[in-house]
Amino acid sequence: MLGVIVFAHGSRDLLWRAPVESVARQIRDADPAVRVACAYLELSEPDLPTAAAQLVSQGVSRIRVLPLFFGMGKHAREDLPVLVEQLARAHPDVRFERLAAAGEDPRLTALLAQIALEPAR
Repeated sequence: MLGVIVFAHGSRDLLWRAPVESVARQIRDADPAVRVACAYLELSEPDLPTAAAQLVSQGVSRIRVLPLFFGMGKHAREDLPVLVEQLARAHPDVRFERLAAAGEDPRLTALLAQIALEPAR
């Protein structure tokens, strides 16, 4: 069974989480068979190990981590690979896949450019 963790930096501001949770909800809506969780690097809960453990407890055997970072900064380039490696050691029967940072996807940057050029609402 496939699981997806929508992974973001985190914030003390609860409203900040809304777009992250929206991405998770849209994944669930697009494919109800996929188990989805949100996780945060800091300042918010759950953290990545907790979210992964929740998915594993639901029978997930493959987890894709979607980092909602705009670019390949230190968190995406250095911190996340270490965290995913730790998850793989903690859950040896689960296959983990780290996706590229969201902002590295040319479809997202093209969409942002399109939004910037749309007439004001």
